[in-house]
Amino acid sequence: MPVSAKTLAGMQKSSWIRQMFEAGEKLKLKLGKDNVFDVSIGNPVAEPPPEFKQELIQIARKPVSGMHRYMPNSGYMHTRNAVAKHLSAEFGLNFGADDIIMTCGAAGALNIALKTVLNPGDEVIVISPYFPEYLSYIDNHSGRVIVVVTRPDFVPSIDELHMAIGPATRGVIINSPNNPTGIVYSDGFLNDLAQLLKNKSSRFGQPVYLISDEPYRRIIYDGAKYPAPVCHYTETLITSSYSKDLSLPGERIGYLAVNPNISDREELVAGMVYSNRILGFVNAPALMQYLVSGLQTARVSVDDYQRKRDYFYQALQTVGYEVLKPAGAFYMFPKTPVDDDVAFVKQLMEFGVLAVPGSGFGCPGYMRLSFCVDDKTIEGAITGLNKAIKLW
Repeated sequence: MPVSAKTLAGMQKSSWIRQMFEAGEKLKLKLGKDNVFDVSIGNPVAEPPPEFKQELIQIARKPVSGMHRYMPNSGYMHTRNAVAKHLSAEFGLNFGADDIIMTCGAAGALNIALKTVLNPGDEVIVISPYFPEYLSYIDNHSGRVIVVVTRPDFVPSIDELHMAIGPATRGVIINSPNNPTGIVYSDGFLNDLAQLLKNKSSRFGQPVYLISDEPYRRIIYDGAKYPAPVCHYTETLITSSYSKDLSLPGERIGYLAVNPNISDREELVAGMVYSNRILGFVNAPALMQYLVSGLQTARVSVDDYQRKRDYFYQALQTVGYEVLKPAGAFYMFPKTPVDDDVAFVKQLMEFGVLAVPGSGFGCPGYMRLSFCVDDKTIEGAITGLNKAIKLW
């Protein structure tokens, strides 16, 4: 057998997001492309902001000598300085270039962080519903996943977290704004979480790291200010990317940042730089590092996403779905009208609608619907969702 048993098992449990994406290609052949409304994947239809094109044209016209060569594994100094300056202004902490590692997206940053801090058998807390790849990333580095299920408002109970965190716990991954729910954790919750982690770290004699996965941090609605985990807890690692706020998912550019006041900072960062190299990333894409250096304040239109959110949310409620209004990101996570979310999502395909069952996020009885698509796709999806709910 050419494929290892572990890889084969992973393939058989392949992400529902990717499964639906692949099913969509087949459905388009069956029903016709114009009759399929794919709201399954967070692949933004929005083009990058105009500033990106301007930077791209400028660098093409006046390329920097040697800009495509290797650079330090942590990334170009000028890029890390730009990221550090922006984070310092955003969070009120004194980030420096040495607190930043440029990575191949947030996924690269997460793998680097986990590779650096995990010993075999160490535990990482994941909060359900979760981005499904977290489980694989932890397994990549011989960690053990401990899942904490949230309350109906999709916020975890501090008591549940208290019971889940033990001597083997090395990290807690949080994702706010959350994929798939759009929930944004409040300052109050983050205060309570920080106190819990401080107490646990003190008790067990080693830091429990808070790994804050933030690719949607700048897609937040209703004029709200982002409650930053790094401002609440010193032992915080930030993983982020430009995939969502600059609409660049295919360019694989992101960063890993550590709280400037984190304990054992020099050794921790050195370990992450080493991990970036030996995991095979080597460094983040050179061209993209040059481009994002000058795009720290640019972003796609959040107002347009908010308009889509408001329309989709109201339409879902009108046709009878129970759903919380997302405060950020670009997903809806409504309850399915029956407990079997997989069966319902398969039913939706008969009406040309592609969604992702909540089971894929560790939360059965729900489904994820993406609204980072064009208006026609949302309208067609609503029509199919209306037809499907009537059958149940």
